[in-house]
Amino acid sequence: MRSRMNVYFPPEMLKQIADLADRKDLSRSAIVEAAVASFLSPDGADRMEAAFTRRLDRLTRQVQRLERDVGISAETLALFIRFWLTITPPLPQDAQSSAQIKGRERFEGFVETLGRRLQKGQSFLKEIPDDIAPPEPPVPTNDTRE
Repeated sequence: MRSRMNVYFPPEMLKQIADLADRKDLSRSAIVEAAVASFLSPDGADRMEAAFTRRLDRLTRQVQRLERDVGISAETLALFIRFWLTITPPLPQDAQSSAQIKGRERFEGFVETLGRRLQKGQSFLKEIPDDIAPPEPPVPTNDTRE
């Protein structure tokens, strides 16, 4: 048996209840009853906390992946720059203009290749395994010979 209760709502809230009832094809009483039941439910706070925890865990994993990817990208760039600076000899003045032209051509080719890889969903970072273990430190010896 159901009992009747008269409740007063602000007009904007009543409009929201009516809109939701129309969208869900339910009565306004059913919408209000579900809202009150959810509010009075003792485990409602636990469900909400669990949902927040799942979202925070997912965000934490995403941030960790971003941190890993940025670290890999920065290290890759640093290694490339160090290697390039080490092996590239300085050019004589008369070869500077032709080297700049060739550099622009190579860069355009690089950008096109990068664009194609990104369109295909390919990524260098996806090729790197997540579970690479750091190198083990050397084992100290008790060798006293000098």
